[in-house]
Amino acid sequence: MGKTVLTGIKPTGQIHLGNYIGAIKPALRLAENESYQKAYFVADYHGLTKIHDQNQLKELSYGVAAAWLALGLDPDRAIFYRQSDIPEIFELSWILSCFAPKGLMNRAHAYKSLAEGNQRSGKDVDAGINMGLFTYPILMAADILLFQSELVPVGKDQIQHVEIARDLAESFNKQYGKIFTIPEYIIQEETSVIPGLDGRKMSKSYNNTIPLFEEPKKLQKLINKIKTDSMPAEEPKDPDSSVIFALYKEFATIEQTVEMRRRFEQGIGWGEAKKELFGVMNSFIAEPRLKYDELIANPRKLDAILYDGAKKARKKTIPFLKEIKEKIGIYQ
Repeated sequence: MGKTVLTGIKPTGQIHLGNYIGAIKPALRLAENESYQKAYFVADYHGLTKIHDQNQLKELSYGVAAAWLALGLDPDRAIFYRQSDIPEIFELSWILSCFAPKGLMNRAHAYKSLAEGNQRSGKDVDAGINMGLFTYPILMAADILLFQSELVPVGKDQIQHVEIARDLAESFNKQYGKIFTIPEYIIQEETSVIPGLDGRKMSKSYNNTIPLFEEPKKLQKLINKIKTDSMPAEEPKDPDSSVIFALYKEFATIEQTVEMRRRFEQGIGWGEAKKELFGVMNSFIAEPRLKYDELIANPRKLDAILYDGAKKARKKTIPFLKEIKEKIGIYQ
């Protein structure tokens, strides 16, 4: 049996280029290795930490599922499920919480960032922070450990979550003997931080994203908003410091990328560079966009695929959780 690779995406906004380049693309590339066992999921309960509107959460969850499928995920060759359909994840989350030091949660990046922001603005340190957000890393550890995942593709900002999963697994194994697999993270260094419209990391929090399945006219307008400097067209430009080039190479062929690098170094106008970026992106997205729109219009089809994936998932999670419970002295 090959190594198990696990990737999930949280439905807190429309799927954007950062999601695709940082998570979906590397995960699907790993899927090309036939020796790997693949598990992909829609992290809808993670989304609940921020979204409390029923219809919005449902629509965004379908959007994540449709994106995976439109971009090439084959549910017959992987386990593809919705997090909320696997109750064993949440039972394990409670078990792991009993091994998680509160100090470790205090140091988790998402909580620490919000708490420090509250302090700077003179608010109560925990203002606006719910327990779901505080314990988010424990639920993520349950996602990873329940499937005995060995490889977890993540962006740099997610490394800490895999490290917390490792800490909890090692703590449990030390107490009860080896039961959890110790996961490793995989990072694509060259795409670990995807720049957004303003040059900062592409993030829904910064409102600087480019939705992946945007229709052509809107896509062109968003690309035209990408922040650039005032260098004249004929001036040589450094492709490695350019947001436009960073995005271009993710959708272009090797030959196109080499040629675009040459044009940057010899001098290319920003308007022309943005036009070229739109060309390769729109060409790449055209077919997936059609499939995505078709799936979004058919939620019953998405439900059927996800329910089938949950059945496959629970063939693994039910017996493994039983084994974990026996280790801690809870028998069924």
